[in-house]
Amino acid sequence: MGDLPPDLERLRTLETWLVLSLDRVREQIAAVERPAQPRRVPQPPAAAARSAGPRRAPTPDWGISSVGIGAPVVQVHRGDCFAGGKALRPVSAERARAELADGVQACGVCRPDNVLNKP
Repeated sequence: MGDLPPDLERLRTLETWLVLSLDRVREQIAAVERPAQPRRVPQPPAAAARSAGPRRAPTPDWGISSVGIGAPVVQVHRGDCFAGGKALRPVSAERARAELADGVQACGVCRPDNVLNKP
């Protein structure tokens, strides 16, 4: 190891130069390897959204359903209640409270009147 400088200051300088040189060599290797890798064509956002499947509407916090044959029954539901079915119309918490106060029936499954503090 007689070809290296004996003092710490010059050894640190040499170390820094070698690290910088190694970084440059690695960058050049990466640049040469890049064309050998297959290029991926980015998809436009609309195509990516279509491939992800249909978007669902956000689940409402509260809803009103009108179900039944002949004499439909109107009920207030929590937005995630399965008993509301597809006929669930989203409403605000204030509207749900008002409907309950006006005598609209609360769902027996999700019990929205317990949460909305029916007067």
